Amino acid sequence: MENKTCLITGATSGIGKATALGIAEHGAQLLLVARNPEKGERVRSEIITKTGNKKIELLYADLSSQRQINALAETIYKNYSQIDILINNAGGVWGKRELTEDGIEKTWAVNHLAYFLFTRLMEKLLKSTPNSRVINVSSDLHERSKLRLDDPQFNKGYSALNAYGHSKLANIMITYEFARRWKGSGVTVNCVHPGGVATKIGYGGNWFIKLGWWLMLPTLISEEEGAKTTIYLATSTEVAGISGKYFVKQKAIKSSPESYDEKKANALWELSEQMVELA
Repeated sequence: MENKTCLITGATSGIGKATALGIAEHGAQLLLVARNPEKGERVRSEIITKTGNKKIELLYADLSSQRQINALAETIYKNYSQIDILINNAGGVWGKRELTEDGIEKTWAVNHLAYFLFTRLMEKLLKSTPNSRVINVSSDLHERSKLRLDDPQFNKGYSALNAYGHSKLANIMITYEFARRWKGSGVTVNCVHPGGVATKIGYGGNWFIKLGWWLMLPTLISEEEGAKTTIYLATSTEVAGISGKYFVKQKAIKSSPESYDEKKANALWELSEQMVELA
């Protein structure tokens, strides 16, 4: 990984931070996308201290904003000539239905559209970098969802957990669609369920979700354990050339039957294109 560049969103806390630490130990250059400069600098210093890898750089963007995502991509193209690994990790849970500055429901905007838009914007760099990899962090909560092409933003019957699970299903379906569309390009696109990880994501919900998360914490795995499969997909030669798969515990397994519906995945791609601004 010495001469590779790895770009990670949501890298200043939780699974993203643990992933950054693990990949930094392999010697890669890291580009960490953060919202908060103070927190970003603190995490950057921590990674350098713990790993001895000084090739850690910070980029800033709020991924709920398409304007900021496009500006982030512009900065990357101006300053970097290769992206070997893109890890779409940033995500969240919101207890009540919120809209972004683009007027889009926040779960759908951050957990799905940001993945889609940012990956599309990075397409030229990824395709010009030999054997590059895209890794999308999803969740097994996708198994309880059906794709809502008629109401992806939960205008009716909003539920934090349902909106989250639905966005994670979209992650998997769009991963498979990227893999089909980019076949033969040299770019692999895979997704991962990190496991039930003791992060702070559960505290973003309403009181019921917060209580449930608190009760579950003793049964959840550590952030370091949760990052292992993503690190594996980013660094291992065993997965070279493998694309369009869903990984759990470093093994490719089947995702939900719904996630393999190619007709719906194509419709999801078209809907996503309509909802984003590709500069």
